Amino acid sequence: MSNYRDVQSAVRVEKFRVWCAWLSGNIIMLIIAGATRSIDVVSTITQILFTISFFLLTVTAVRMSNALDRKATTARRQVLGDDL
Repeated sequence: MSNYRDVQSAVRVEKFRVWCAWLSGNIIMLIIAGATRSIDVVSTITQILFTISFFLLTVTAVRMSNALDRKATTARRQVLGDDL
């Protein structure tokens, strides 16, 4: 049972790191977008690039989180003997 607990703890920590990195990246993007707000052409380009980056960061964070959930589920099944 301790093996599953170790996996659960590791998954929880990694998910926290993934979402903290996501939040940090988006905050940095917002700061840069705010700094370039007064320059029309640069502001438009950065807003487009940051919108695309936000979408890609979100998709990546969700996929990583789902992969960690699958890893935890596999470990739980192994501990409980529910392997197929």
